[in-house]
Amino acid sequence: MAHQEIIDTLTQWIDEHIDQPLNIDVVAQKAGYSKWYLQRMFRSVKHQTLGDYIRQRRLAMAARELRTTQRPIFDIAMDFGYVSQQTFSRVFRREFDQTPTNYRQHA
Repeated sequence: MAHQEIIDTLTQWIDEHIDQPLNIDVVAQKAGYSKWYLQRMFRSVKHQTLGDYIRQRRLAMAARELRTTQRPIFDIAMDFGYVSQQTFSRVFRREFDQTPTNYRQHA
């Protein structure tokens, strides 16, 4: 199986399990590769780190929740694996250049 196919299959699995605790060790175990080899393979195919991919997918899905629901930001943060609303807000602001509250109000 080519690296592209392996990574495509893996990213599909990640997207399906994004609401669960995911880290490089968990994903490497699922893929059946060492975390070091998997990270090199992932970066060569996706041109970003595996950790960045997981973080960006979680933030994109959280942003969709902010746009389409009125659920509390705290609940959304917890659903996507953030340990606090403050951590979520800091990471969200870094990615989208605005707070989750502002994003929701202007989406």
